[in-house]
Amino acid sequence: MNAHSETLWIETRGKGTYEITRELDGVLARSDVTDGVLSVFVRHTSASLVIMENADPSARRDLERFFEKLVPESTPWFSHTCEGPDDMPSHIRMALTRSSETIPVRNGSMLLGTWQGVFLFEHRRAPHCRELIVTVLGAAHAPP
Repeated sequence: MNAHSETLWIETRGKGTYEITRELDGVLARSDVTDGVLSVFVRHTSASLVIMENADPSARRDLERFFEKLVPESTPWFSHTCEGPDDMPSHIRMALTRSSETIPVRNGSMLLGTWQGVFLFEHRRAPHCRELIVTVLGAAHAPP
């Protein structure tokens, strides 16, 4: 059993979805694992992870708009607003999505579906540098 862990830092430009599939592929390649699992965890309470369609950007725009309507910043009864009107909505949006994803690995590749990509979902308006912990566990390449 092989274990490999890396920290990725993802710069965001504010609210939106940021595809991180290539970055995860890079960690997987450096891990030398051929069969197992890749786990990614975001260490923040105002950003999350989603597996979403990566072929048509309109799917992600619709998801982003849905969350804007589901948890609007204009909600008058939120009390946790010390960092601005997007403070509490960003925490709720994170709680409604996921802080981690686990993806199976076979033959050195993540077993994502044809149109699936892994995305960091930034819920704050301001740019942030988000920390992700990526861990790969499984069988290592056999020596030549």
